[in-house]
Amino acid sequence: MAVEAGRAAYDERAWAEAHRLLADAVEPEDLERLAVAAHLIGRDEDSARAWEAAATAWWADGDVHRAAACAFWLAIDLLLHGQHARSTGWMSRTRRILDESPTEGIGPGLLAAHAGLLDYITGDDAGAFIAFTRAVEIGRRFDSANLLVFAQVGLGETLVRLGDVAEGIGVLDEAILTVSAADVSPMNIGLAYCAGLSVCQEVLDLGRAREWTQALSQWCETQPDLVPYGGQCLVHRSQVMQVDGAWDDAIEAARFAQIRMAGHPAEGEAHYQAGELLRLRGEFPEAERAYLQASRKGRDPQPGLALLRLAGGQTKAALVALDRTLDETSDDCRRATLLAASVEVLLRIPDLPRALAQARELQAIATKHQSAVLRARAAQSLGSVLLADGDAAAALVLLRQACVRWRDLEAPYDVARVRELIGVACAALGDEETARLEREAAVAAYTGLGARPDLERLSTRPSTVAGLTTREVEILALVAAGRTNRQIATHLVLSEHTVRRHVQNIFAKTGVSTRSAATAFAFEHHLA
Repeated sequence: MAVEAGRAAYDERAWAEAHRLLADAVEPEDLERLAVAAHLIGRDEDSARAWEAAATAWWADGDVHRAAACAFWLAIDLLLHGQHARSTGWMSRTRRILDESPTEGIGPGLLAAHAGLLDYITGDDAGAFIAFTRAVEIGRRFDSANLLVFAQVGLGETLVRLGDVAEGIGVLDEAILTVSAADVSPMNIGLAYCAGLSVCQEVLDLGRAREWTQALSQWCETQPDLVPYGGQCLVHRSQVMQVDGAWDDAIEAARFAQIRMAGHPAEGEAHYQAGELLRLRGEFPEAERAYLQASRKGRDPQPGLALLRLAGGQTKAALVALDRTLDETSDDCRRATLLAASVEVLLRIPDLPRALAQARELQAIATKHQSAVLRARAAQSLGSVLLADGDAAAALVLLRQACVRWRDLEAPYDVARVRELIGVACAALGDEETARLEREAAVAAYTGLGARPDLERLSTRPSTVAGLTTREVEILALVAAGRTNRQIATHLVLSEHTVRRHVQNIFAKTGVSTRSAATAFAFEHHLA
Protein backbone atom coordinates (compact mmCIF):
# COMPACT_ATOMS: atom_id res chain seq x y z
CA MET A 1 0.00 0.00 0.00
CA ALA A 2 1.40 3.42 -1.02
CA VAL A 3 0.73 5.10 2.33
CA GLU A 4 2.48 2.34 4.29
CA ALA A 5 5.45 2.57 1.91
CA GLY A 6 5.40 6.34 2.37
CA ARG A 7 5.59 5.92 6.15
CA ALA A 8 8.59 3.63 5.73
CA ALA A 9 10.28 6.12 3.39
CA TYR A 10 9.62 8.87 5.94
CA ASP A 11 11.24 6.82 8.71
CA GLU A 12 14.25 6.26 6.45
CA ARG A 13 14.49 10.03 5.74
CA ALA A 14 13.92 9.47 2.03
CA TRP A 15 11.94 12.68 1.81
CA ALA A 16 11.29 12.84 -1.93
CA GLU A 17 10.01 9.25 -1.94
CA ALA A 18 7.87 9.89 1.15
CA HIS A 19 6.39 12.98 -0.48
CA ARG A 20 5.46 11.00 -3.60
CA LEU A 21 3.95 8.05 -1.75
CA LEU A 22 2.01 10.11 0.80
CA ALA A 23 0.49 12.46 -1.79
CA ASP A 24 -3.00 10.91 -1.33
CA ALA A 25 -2.84 10.59 2.47
CA VAL A 26 -6.01 11.34 4.45
CA GLU A 27 -5.14 10.43 8.04
CA PRO A 28 -3.91 13.46 10.01
CA GLU A 29 -0.66 11.77 11.10
CA ASP A 30 0.14 10.94 7.49
CA LEU A 31 -0.73 14.47 6.44
CA GLU A 32 1.80 15.71 9.00
CA ARG A 33 4.43 13.42 7.49
CA LEU A 34 3.55 14.70 4.02
CA ALA A 35 3.87 18.32 5.22
CA VAL A 36 7.32 17.70 6.72
CA ALA A 37 8.58 15.78 3.68
CA ALA A 38 7.33 18.49 1.30
CA HIS A 39 9.04 21.20 3.36
CA LEU A 40 12.33 19.32 3.44
CA ILE A 41 12.47 18.96 -0.35
CA GLY A 42 11.53 22.60 -0.93
CA ARG A 43 7.90 22.04 -1.96
CA ASP A 44 6.55 24.85 0.21
CA GLU A 45 3.09 25.09 -1.34
CA ASP A 46 2.56 21.33 -0.96
CA SER A 47 3.74 21.59 2.64
CA ALA A 48 1.32 24.43 3.42
CA ARG A 49 -1.63 22.51 1.97
CA ALA A 50 -0.70 19.40 3.96
CA TRP A 51 -0.34 21.32 7.24
CA GLU A 52 -3.70 22.97 6.63
CA ALA A 53 -5.34 19.63 5.92
CA ALA A 54 -3.72 18.03 8.98
CA ALA A 55 -4.83 20.88 11.29
CA THR A 56 -8.39 20.66 9.94
CA ALA A 57 -8.44 16.86 10.42
CA TRP A 58 -7.19 17.08 14.03
CA TRP A 59 -9.75 19.76 14.83
CA ALA A 60 -12.46 17.51 13.40
CA ASP A 61 -11.19 14.69 15.65
CA GLY A 62 -11.30 16.99 18.68
CA ASP A 63 -7.52 17.04 19.32
CA VAL A 64 -7.15 20.81 19.48
CA HIS A 65 -3.53 20.83 20.70
CA ARG A 66 -2.33 18.51 17.93
CA ALA A 67 -4.24 20.73 15.51
CA ALA A 68 -2.58 23.77 17.05
CA ALA A 69 0.84 22.21 16.42
CA CYS A 70 0.03 21.76 12.71
CA ALA A 71 -1.33 25.30 12.46
CA PHE A 72 1.80 26.54 14.23
CA TRP A 73 4.20 24.98 11.73
CA LEU A 74 2.09 26.29 8.86
CA ALA A 75 2.14 29.78 10.43
CA ILE A 76 5.90 29.65 11.04
CA ASP A 77 6.58 28.67 7.44
CA LEU A 78 4.34 31.51 6.22
CA LEU A 79 6.05 33.97 8.58
CA LEU A 80 9.54 32.99 7.43
CA HIS A 81 8.43 33.55 3.83
CA GLY A 82 7.15 37.04 4.62
CA GLN A 83 3.43 36.22 4.62
CA HIS A 84 2.71 37.85 7.98
CA ALA A 85 -1.03 38.37 7.48
CA ARG A 86 -1.77 34.73 6.60
CA SER A 87 0.50 33.55 9.39
CA THR A 88 -1.21 35.72 11.99
CA GLY A 89 -4.62 34.70 10.66
CA TRP A 90 -3.90 31.04 11.25
CA MET A 91 -2.72 31.64 14.80
CA SER A 92 -5.75 33.84 15.52
CA ARG A 93 -7.99 30.98 14.45
CA THR A 94 -5.95 28.61 16.61
CA ARG A 95 -6.25 30.93 19.62
CA ARG A 96 -10.04 31.13 19.21
CA ILE A 97 -10.38 27.35 19.08
CA LEU A 98 -8.06 26.86 22.07
CA ASP A 99 -10.06 29.43 24.08
CA GLU A 100 -13.16 27.30 23.53
CA SER A 101 -11.42 24.09 24.63
CA PRO A 102 -11.44 22.94 28.28
CA THR A 103 -8.31 20.81 27.91
CA GLU A 104 -4.80 21.92 28.80
CA GLY A 105 -1.80 21.34 26.53
CA ILE A 106 0.97 22.94 24.54
CA GLY A 107 -1.37 25.16 22.49
CA PRO A 108 -0.74 28.36 24.50
CA GLY A 109 2.99 27.70 24.28
CA LEU A 110 2.77 27.47 20.49
CA LEU A 111 0.88 30.77 20.40
CA ALA A 112 3.61 32.35 22.55
CA ALA A 113 6.37 30.95 20.34
CA HIS A 114 4.71 32.35 17.22
CA ALA A 115 4.26 35.75 18.90
CA GLY A 116 7.92 35.66 19.93
CA LEU A 117 9.11 35.04 16.39
CA LEU A 118 6.87 37.81 15.04
CA ASP A 119 8.25 40.22 17.66
CA TYR A 120 11.82 39.16 16.86
CA ILE A 121 11.34 39.70 13.13
CA THR A 122 9.78 43.14 13.68
CA GLY A 123 12.48 44.22 16.15
CA ASP A 124 10.51 44.06 19.40
CA ASP A 125 13.22 42.26 21.37
CA ALA A 126 11.60 42.88 24.76
CA GLY A 127 8.33 41.36 23.53
CA ALA A 128 10.18 38.42 21.96
CA PHE A 129 12.00 37.75 25.24
CA ILE A 130 8.73 37.60 27.20
CA ALA A 131 6.96 35.43 24.62
CA PHE A 132 9.81 32.94 24.15
CA THR A 133 10.32 32.66 27.92
CA ARG A 134 6.65 31.72 28.34
CA ALA A 135 6.91 29.21 25.48
CA VAL A 136 9.96 27.58 27.11
CA GLU A 137 8.07 27.24 30.40
CA ILE A 138 5.08 25.58 28.71
CA GLY A 139 7.33 23.31 26.66
CA ARG A 140 9.00 22.07 29.85
CA ARG A 141 5.68 21.74 31.68
CA PHE A 142 4.18 19.48 29.02
CA ASP A 143 7.47 17.76 28.12
CA SER A 144 7.24 18.87 24.47
CA ALA A 145 10.71 18.62 22.96
CA ASN A 146 9.60 20.29 19.73
CA LEU A 147 8.11 23.35 21.43
CA LEU A 148 11.04 23.54 23.86
CA VAL A 149 13.70 23.47 21.13
CA PHE A 150 11.94 26.08 19.00
CA ALA A 151 11.38 28.39 21.97
CA GLN A 152 14.94 27.96 23.29
CA VAL A 153 16.41 28.83 19.89
CA GLY A 154 14.25 31.95 19.72
CA LEU A 155 15.12 32.91 23.29
CA GLY A 156 18.83 32.38 22.67
CA GLU A 157 18.79 34.55 19.53
CA THR A 158 16.85 37.25 21.38
CA LEU A 159 19.25 37.30 24.33
CA VAL A 160 22.21 37.70 21.97
CA ARG A 161 20.50 40.60 20.24
CA LEU A 162 19.75 42.16 23.63
CA GLY A 163 23.49 42.05 24.36
CA ASP A 164 23.58 39.09 26.77
CA VAL A 165 25.75 36.96 24.51
CA ALA A 166 26.94 34.45 27.14
CA GLU A 167 23.41 33.72 28.36
CA GLY A 168 22.07 33.50 24.81
CA ILE A 169 24.77 31.06 23.73
CA GLY A 170 24.06 28.99 26.84
CA VAL A 171 20.37 28.70 25.92
CA LEU A 172 21.33 27.72 22.35
CA ASP A 173 23.70 25.08 23.76
CA GLU A 174 20.77 23.60 25.67
CA ALA A 175 18.59 23.61 22.55
CA ILE A 176 21.25 21.79 20.52
CA LEU A 177 21.66 19.28 23.35
CA THR A 178 17.90 18.65 23.28
CA VAL A 179 18.02 18.16 19.50
CA SER A 180 20.64 15.42 19.86
CA ALA A 181 18.95 13.67 22.80
CA ALA A 182 15.20 13.82 22.15
CA ASP A 183 12.68 12.91 19.45
CA VAL A 184 12.56 16.22 17.57
CA SER A 185 11.01 16.94 14.17
CA PRO A 186 13.57 17.16 11.34
CA MET A 187 12.17 20.61 10.55
CA ASN A 188 13.05 21.71 14.07
CA ILE A 189 16.51 20.12 13.94
CA GLY A 190 17.42 22.02 10.81
CA LEU A 191 16.07 25.30 12.17
CA ALA A 192 17.95 24.86 15.45
CA TYR A 193 21.31 24.15 13.85
CA CYS A 194 21.01 26.92 11.27
CA ALA A 195 19.90 29.49 13.85
CA GLY A 196 22.70 28.46 16.19
CA LEU A 197 25.30 28.69 13.43
CA SER A 198 24.03 32.09 12.36
CA VAL A 199 24.52 33.33 15.92
CA CYS A 200 28.02 31.77 16.03
CA GLN A 201 28.97 33.68 12.90
CA GLU A 202 27.40 36.84 14.26
CA VAL A 203 29.29 36.75 17.59
CA LEU A 204 32.43 35.24 16.01
CA ASP A 205 32.35 32.06 18.12
CA LEU A 206 34.61 29.98 15.90
CA GLY A 207 34.82 26.97 18.23
CA ARG A 208 31.07 26.38 18.34
CA ALA A 209 30.78 27.17 14.65
CA ARG A 210 33.20 24.33 13.87
CA GLU A 211 31.43 21.90 16.21
CA TRP A 212 27.89 22.69 15.10
CA THR A 213 28.83 22.84 11.42
CA GLN A 214 30.22 19.33 11.67
CA ALA A 215 27.06 18.09 13.39
CA LEU A 216 24.77 19.79 10.85
CA SER A 217 26.86 18.47 7.94
CA GLN A 218 26.65 14.91 9.25
CA TRP A 219 22.88 15.28 9.68
CA CYS A 220 22.45 16.69 6.17
CA GLU A 221 24.65 14.02 4.57
CA THR A 222 22.23 11.29 5.70
CA GLN A 223 19.40 13.07 3.83
CA PRO A 224 20.49 13.96 0.29
CA ASP A 225 16.98 15.22 -0.58
CA LEU A 226 17.23 18.12 1.87
CA VAL A 227 16.79 21.58 0.35
CA PRO A 228 16.20 24.23 3.08
CA TYR A 229 19.17 23.32 5.29
CA GLY A 230 21.55 21.74 2.83
CA GLY A 231 22.38 25.10 1.28
CA GLN A 232 22.80 26.96 4.57
CA CYS A 233 24.88 24.07 5.84
CA LEU A 234 27.19 24.51 2.87
CA VAL A 235 27.58 28.24 3.55
CA HIS A 236 28.56 27.58 7.15
CA ARG A 237 30.92 24.83 6.09
CA SER A 238 32.51 27.18 3.58
CA GLN A 239 33.03 29.84 6.27
CA VAL A 240 34.73 27.36 8.58
CA MET A 241 36.85 25.97 5.72
CA GLN A 242 37.93 29.51 4.87
CA VAL A 243 39.26 30.06 8.39
CA ASP A 244 40.88 26.61 8.36
CA GLY A 245 42.73 27.48 5.13
CA ALA A 246 40.99 24.94 2.87
CA TRP A 247 40.10 27.59 0.30
CA ASP A 248 39.56 25.31 -2.70
CA ASP A 249 37.03 23.23 -0.77
CA ALA A 250 35.48 26.40 0.66
CA ILE A 251 34.84 27.99 -2.74
CA GLU A 252 33.35 24.73 -4.03
CA ALA A 253 30.97 24.61 -1.06
CA ALA A 254 30.01 28.27 -1.54
CA ARG A 255 29.25 27.77 -5.23
CA PHE A 256 27.18 24.67 -4.54
CA ALA A 257 25.32 26.64 -1.86
CA GLN A 258 24.44 29.28 -4.46
CA ILE A 259 22.71 26.59 -6.50
CA ARG A 260 21.00 24.90 -3.55
CA MET A 261 19.77 28.20 -2.08
CA ALA A 262 18.43 29.80 -5.27
CA GLY A 263 15.27 31.66 -4.28
CA HIS A 264 15.85 31.08 -0.56
CA PRO A 265 15.64 34.19 1.71
CA ALA A 266 19.27 33.65 2.78
CA GLU A 267 20.63 33.17 -0.75
CA GLY A 268 22.64 36.38 -0.45
CA GLU A 269 24.88 34.79 2.20
CA ALA A 270 26.07 32.20 -0.32
CA HIS A 271 27.01 34.90 -2.82
CA TYR A 272 28.77 37.00 -0.19
CA GLN A 273 30.78 34.02 1.01
CA ALA A 274 31.84 33.26 -2.55
CA GLY A 275 32.87 36.90 -2.94
CA GLU A 276 35.07 36.73 0.16
CA LEU A 277 36.97 33.72 -1.12
CA LEU A 278 37.33 35.08 -4.64
CA ARG A 279 38.69 38.37 -3.27
CA LEU A 280 41.27 36.59 -1.11
CA ARG A 281 42.39 34.55 -4.12
CA GLY A 282 42.74 37.64 -6.31
CA GLU A 283 39.87 36.83 -8.68
CA PHE A 284 38.60 40.40 -8.43
CA PRO A 285 36.05 40.64 -11.31
CA GLU A 286 34.40 37.43 -10.14
CA ALA A 287 34.44 38.66 -6.54
CA GLU A 288 32.73 41.91 -7.53
CA ARG A 289 29.98 40.02 -9.34
CA ALA A 290 29.45 37.85 -6.25
CA TYR A 291 29.23 40.86 -3.91
CA LEU A 292 26.80 42.66 -6.20
CA GLN A 293 24.65 39.54 -6.44
CA ALA A 294 24.69 39.29 -2.64
CA SER A 295 23.47 42.88 -2.48
CA ARG A 296 20.66 42.15 -4.94
CA LYS A 297 19.57 39.27 -2.71
CA GLY A 298 19.42 41.49 0.36
CA ARG A 299 22.82 40.83 1.94
CA ASP A 300 24.89 43.93 2.78
CA PRO A 301 28.12 43.46 0.75
CA GLN A 302 30.27 45.23 3.35
CA PRO A 303 32.99 45.02 4.45
CA GLY A 304 34.00 42.63 1.66
CA LEU A 305 33.20 45.01 -1.18
CA ALA A 306 35.10 47.86 0.50
CA LEU A 307 38.16 45.63 0.92
CA LEU A 308 37.86 44.72 -2.76
CA ARG A 309 37.85 48.43 -3.61
CA LEU A 310 40.92 48.90 -1.40
CA ALA A 311 42.72 46.08 -3.22
CA GLY A 312 41.96 47.88 -6.48
CA GLY A 313 43.40 51.16 -5.20
CA GLN A 314 40.01 52.86 -4.69
CA THR A 315 40.78 53.93 -1.14
CA LYS A 316 38.28 56.78 -0.96
CA ALA A 317 35.39 54.63 -2.21
CA ALA A 318 36.29 51.97 0.35
CA LEU A 319 36.35 54.47 3.22
CA VAL A 320 33.08 56.16 2.23
CA ALA A 321 31.29 52.80 2.10
CA LEU A 322 32.65 51.69 5.47
CA ASP A 323 31.90 55.04 7.13
CA ARG A 324 28.33 54.86 5.90
CA THR A 325 27.90 51.27 7.08
CA LEU A 326 29.43 51.99 10.48
CA ASP A 327 27.06 54.93 10.93
CA GLU A 328 24.15 52.54 10.37
CA THR A 329 25.47 49.73 12.60
CA SER A 330 25.02 49.49 16.37
CA ASP A 331 25.56 45.76 16.91
CA ASP A 332 28.95 45.26 18.59
CA CYS A 333 30.15 42.19 16.71
CA ARG A 334 29.05 43.54 13.34
CA ARG A 335 30.80 46.84 14.16
CA ALA A 336 33.94 44.91 15.11
CA THR A 337 34.17 43.32 11.66
CA LEU A 338 33.61 46.68 9.99
CA LEU A 339 36.11 48.45 12.27
CA ALA A 340 38.88 45.96 11.46
CA ALA A 341 38.35 46.61 7.75
CA SER A 342 38.16 50.37 8.27
CA VAL A 343 41.49 50.38 10.14
CA GLU A 344 43.09 48.72 7.10
CA VAL A 345 41.74 51.46 4.84
CA LEU A 346 42.74 54.30 7.18
CA LEU A 347 46.29 52.97 7.38
CA ARG A 348 46.50 53.06 3.60
CA ILE A 349 45.46 56.75 3.41
CA PRO A 350 47.08 57.23 6.03
CA ASP A 351 44.86 58.76 8.73
CA LEU A 352 46.51 57.45 11.88
CA PRO A 353 44.44 59.38 14.46
CA ARG A 354 41.19 57.91 13.11
CA ALA A 355 42.77 54.49 12.71
CA LEU A 356 43.89 54.59 16.35
CA ALA A 357 40.43 55.65 17.55
CA GLN A 358 38.77 52.81 15.64
CA ALA A 359 41.35 50.26 16.83
CA ARG A 360 40.64 51.37 20.39
CA GLU A 361 36.90 50.93 19.86
CA LEU A 362 37.54 47.45 18.47
CA GLN A 363 39.66 46.66 21.52
CA ALA A 364 36.83 47.81 23.84
CA ILE A 365 34.33 45.55 22.04
CA ALA A 366 36.73 42.60 22.34
CA THR A 367 37.14 43.24 26.06
CA LYS A 368 33.37 43.44 26.51
CA HIS A 369 32.52 40.21 24.67
CA GLN A 370 35.61 38.10 25.41
CA SER A 371 35.52 36.47 21.98
CA ALA A 372 38.75 34.77 20.97
CA VAL A 373 38.37 36.00 17.39
CA LEU A 374 37.66 39.56 18.54
CA ARG A 375 40.65 39.57 20.89
CA ALA A 376 42.95 38.40 18.09
CA ARG A 377 41.51 40.91 15.63
CA ALA A 378 41.74 43.79 18.12
CA ALA A 379 45.37 43.06 19.00
CA GLN A 380 46.26 42.85 15.31
CA SER A 381 44.51 46.13 14.44
CA LEU A 382 45.95 48.12 17.31
CA GLY A 383 49.40 46.64 16.71
CA SER A 384 49.31 47.62 13.05
CA VAL A 385 48.37 51.20 13.96
CA LEU A 386 51.16 51.52 16.52
CA LEU A 387 53.59 50.08 13.98
CA ALA A 388 52.57 52.65 11.38
CA ASP A 389 52.90 55.38 14.02
CA GLY A 390 56.52 54.47 14.73
CA ASP A 391 56.17 52.61 18.04
CA ALA A 392 57.50 49.27 16.77
CA ALA A 393 58.32 47.93 20.24
CA ALA A 394 54.76 48.39 21.57
CA ALA A 395 53.34 47.14 18.27
CA LEU A 396 55.43 43.98 18.46
CA VAL A 397 53.95 43.03 21.84
CA LEU A 398 50.39 43.25 20.49
CA LEU A 399 51.21 41.54 17.20
CA ARG A 400 52.78 38.58 18.97
CA GLN A 401 49.65 38.31 21.13
CA ALA A 402 47.51 38.31 18.00
CA CYS A 403 49.72 35.68 16.38
CA VAL A 404 49.34 33.33 19.36
CA ARG A 405 45.57 33.80 19.38
CA TRP A 406 45.19 33.19 15.66
CA ARG A 407 47.35 30.06 16.01
CA ASP A 408 45.12 28.83 18.83
CA LEU A 409 42.13 29.38 16.53
CA GLU A 410 43.91 27.42 13.76
CA ALA A 411 43.52 30.28 11.28
CA PRO A 412 46.54 30.08 8.94
CA TYR A 413 45.74 33.11 6.78
CA ASP A 414 45.35 35.40 9.77
CA VAL A 415 48.56 34.00 11.26
CA ALA A 416 50.37 34.84 8.02
CA ARG A 417 49.00 38.42 7.97
CA VAL A 418 50.25 38.99 11.52
CA ARG A 419 53.64 37.40 10.86
CA GLU A 420 54.11 39.76 7.94
CA LEU A 421 53.50 42.70 10.31
CA ILE A 422 55.83 41.19 12.91
CA GLY A 423 58.54 41.10 10.25
CA VAL A 424 58.04 44.81 9.55
CA ALA A 425 58.22 45.59 13.28
CA CYS A 426 61.41 43.59 13.69
CA ALA A 427 62.98 45.39 10.73
CA ALA A 428 62.07 48.73 12.29
CA LEU A 429 63.83 47.61 15.47
CA GLY A 430 66.95 46.59 13.54
CA ASP A 431 66.43 42.81 13.80
CA GLU A 432 66.82 42.04 10.10
CA GLU A 433 67.24 38.27 10.50
CA THR A 434 63.96 37.79 12.39
CA ALA A 435 62.27 40.13 9.92
CA ARG A 436 63.42 37.93 7.05
CA LEU A 437 62.25 34.73 8.77
CA GLU A 438 58.80 36.17 9.51
CA ARG A 439 58.44 37.43 5.95
CA GLU A 440 59.46 34.04 4.52
CA ALA A 441 56.93 32.29 6.78
CA ALA A 442 54.19 34.63 5.57
CA VAL A 443 55.15 34.05 1.93
CA ALA A 444 55.07 30.27 2.43
CA ALA A 445 51.62 30.44 4.01
CA TYR A 446 50.24 32.74 1.29
CA THR A 447 51.62 30.39 -1.37
CA GLY A 448 49.98 27.36 0.19
CA LEU A 449 46.64 29.14 0.53
CA GLY A 450 46.65 30.66 -2.94
CA ALA A 451 46.49 34.22 -1.55
CA ARG A 452 47.70 35.84 -4.75
CA PRO A 453 47.10 39.52 -3.81
CA ASP A 454 49.18 39.11 -0.65
CA LEU A 455 52.00 37.45 -2.57
CA GLU A 456 51.96 40.20 -5.19
CA ARG A 457 52.01 42.87 -2.50
CA LEU A 458 55.05 41.35 -0.83
CA SER A 459 56.89 40.88 -4.10
CA THR A 460 56.27 44.45 -5.33
CA ARG A 461 56.57 46.40 -2.09
CA PRO A 462 60.03 47.97 -1.75
CA SER A 463 62.05 47.15 1.32
CA THR A 464 61.58 49.63 4.15
CA VAL A 465 64.39 52.19 3.85
CA ALA A 466 66.53 52.10 7.00
CA GLY A 467 63.69 50.41 8.87
CA LEU A 468 61.56 53.57 8.77
CA THR A 469 57.88 53.11 9.60
CA THR A 470 55.01 54.55 7.56
CA ARG A 471 54.63 57.42 10.02
CA GLU A 472 58.38 58.13 10.04
CA VAL A 473 58.48 58.27 6.24
CA GLU A 474 55.56 60.68 6.32
CA ILE A 475 57.31 62.94 8.87
CA LEU A 476 60.62 62.74 7.02
CA ALA A 477 58.90 63.99 3.85
CA LEU A 478 57.51 66.96 5.81
CA VAL A 479 60.95 67.68 7.30
CA ALA A 480 62.36 67.64 3.76
CA ALA A 481 59.63 70.11 2.78
CA GLY A 482 60.98 72.53 5.37
CA ARG A 483 58.25 72.13 8.01
CA THR A 484 59.03 72.75 11.67
CA ASN A 485 58.07 70.26 14.38
CA ARG A 486 55.16 72.49 15.39
CA GLN A 487 53.90 72.70 11.80
CA ILE A 488 54.20 68.93 11.38
CA ALA A 489 52.33 68.36 14.66
CA THR A 490 49.49 70.64 13.51
CA HIS A 491 49.34 69.00 10.08
CA LEU A 492 49.24 65.43 11.44
CA VAL A 493 47.18 66.23 14.56
CA LEU A 494 49.97 65.06 16.88
CA SER A 495 51.71 66.58 19.88
CA GLU A 496 55.06 68.28 19.39
CA HIS A 497 56.55 65.77 21.82
CA THR A 498 55.44 62.88 19.58
CA VAL A 499 56.84 64.56 16.48
CA ARG A 500 60.14 65.23 18.29
CA ARG A 501 60.37 61.54 19.22
CA HIS A 502 59.74 60.51 15.61
CA VAL A 503 62.41 62.91 14.33
CA GLN A 504 64.92 61.50 16.82
CA ASN A 505 64.08 57.97 15.64
CA ILE A 506 64.53 59.06 12.01
CA PHE A 507 67.94 60.55 12.81
CA ALA A 508 69.03 57.37 14.61
CA LYS A 509 67.84 55.02 11.84
CA THR A 510 69.26 57.05 8.96
CA GLY A 511 72.54 57.86 10.72
CA VAL A 512 72.19 61.64 10.46
CA SER A 513 72.18 64.36 13.10
CA THR A 514 70.65 67.40 11.41
CA ARG A 515 67.44 68.26 9.56
CA SER A 516 69.41 69.22 6.45
CA ALA A 517 71.14 65.84 6.42
CA ALA A 518 67.78 64.14 6.88
CA THR A 519 66.44 66.15 3.94
CA ALA A 520 69.34 64.99 1.79
CA PHE A 521 68.65 61.39 2.83
CA ALA A 522 64.98 61.78 1.91
CA PHE A 523 65.75 63.04 -1.58
CA GLU A 524 68.46 60.44 -2.10
CA HIS A 525 66.03 57.62 -1.32
CA HIS A 526 63.04 59.15 -3.16
CA LEU A 527 61.10 59.76 0.06
CA ALA A 528 60.51 63.48 -0.57
